Amino acid sequence: MSEEDFGQEGSTLGGRVRRFAQVGGQVGGLAAQVAFARLLGIGLDRGRHSEDLRSALGGLKGPLMKAAQILATIPDALPREYAEALRQLQSNAPAMGWHFVKRRMRSELGPGWQGRFERFEHEAAAAASLGQVHRAIAKDGRELACKLQYPDMLSAVEADLQQLKLAFAVYRRYDKAIDPSNVYHELAARLREELDYQREARHMRLYTAMLAGEAGVVIPDTVEELCTDRLLTMTWLEGSPLLAFVAKHEDQELRNQVALNMFRAWYLPFYNYGVIHGDPHLGNYTLREDGTVNLLDFGCIRVFPPPFVRGVIDLYRALRDDDEELAISAYETWGFHDLGRELLDALNIWARFLYAPLLEDRRQPIMEGESGIYGARVVGQVHEELRRLGGVRPPREFVLMDRAAIGLGSVFMHLKADVNWHRLFHDLIDDFDEKKLAKRQKAALKSAGVPLAG
Repeated sequence: MSEEDFGQEGSTLGGRVRRFAQVGGQVGGLAAQVAFARLLGIGLDRGRHSEDLRSALGGLKGPLMKAAQILATIPDALPREYAEALRQLQSNAPAMGWHFVKRRMRSELGPGWQGRFERFEHEAAAAASLGQVHRAIAKDGRELACKLQYPDMLSAVEADLQQLKLAFAVYRRYDKAIDPSNVYHELAARLREELDYQREARHMRLYTAMLAGEAGVVIPDTVEELCTDRLLTMTWLEGSPLLAFVAKHEDQELRNQVALNMFRAWYLPFYNYGVIHGDPHLGNYTLREDGTVNLLDFGCIRVFPPPFVRGVIDLYRALRDDDEELAISAYETWGFHDLGRELLDALNIWARFLYAPLLEDRRQPIMEGESGIYGARVVGQVHEELRRLGGVRPPREFVLMDRAAIGLGSVFMHLKADVNWHRLFHDLIDDFDEKKLAKRQKAALKSAGVPLAG
């Protein structure tokens, strides 16, 4: 297959076969270890096994790695040892060289593509699991970021999803606490969507509209004449990565302002429009010197029906008021079914952990006391209860909501943010009206060209 073939839109048979061989040889071997240990009734060193899994996935630097990063934040979707190892995965993939970049750009913009820029940098400014970013200068002088997808990514995604299904099946055989089938379908849908950069451009327009009144959040402008399904060109926004910002700025009030801006960047769209950004990964935003957030990546966006948003608020109120009937109603709105008393109690352990900072009207860190140790203890307690009760199948809607909550919690811990989360939350929900949300959502999505379905 020629290098030009790698730029084709379809999922090629050759691409899938190569990917199956690459992924299957590594993940399949690890799955065999699990099966063999179970067959002989011997213990598996899950700590060492998880390190092998992390090494295998980290070496692939593709969509399966992105899925693994998301899975590592979902309680009990993977064993604790696996989740801890996978959290260490970094999303800095080896960049394509200039020879490949020229071919990819020609396939997207045509033979004279370089003439459409004043300057286009040969070296990638950033590289991640699905594509890489090049800085450029437009003919009108604007600084640009050109996000170019790696070749043959559709083949990679489809092959990786098959391997992910296999990994889930192996895990499910020896741990029944979580049925990951809905988790798999949600991850598959979102990963396929992330390949469509025209869709991401529409998400950028949607976020520009939803956050128009937020001075603490900046969205890049798309340059539509330089965008295709696999090339997304936007204005360049200067800023620092979170960890560099934290190392440079010790002023706690400035850090608190960053936390406020992040909170509103993620949750104002959700409670006002039913839209969540499902990936608060450290590479998806940068910070300006005044604490303003540059939101950069819009590939992992989910739209929820208005009743789901009401269910999230109802669960908060149920926990606050110790209202069992309202809690059951909220979980059913989320998509959980057949909730007996013991299963409800188990789910509430995790819910109280997530909602705890919102329940008290006072300034506080996002997590007090033993920090991550306490969180690990809660996860372990929930896991043991779910396993004893025969397991639970988390609904698809749970995946990105939980991902956002845990991911943002990690950001707030890095910032050592000390704010009144209760009041930030109530600023967003006190005037909640499901019918008004539905109307706003429909208008905003229609204007941006985003489909209603999540």
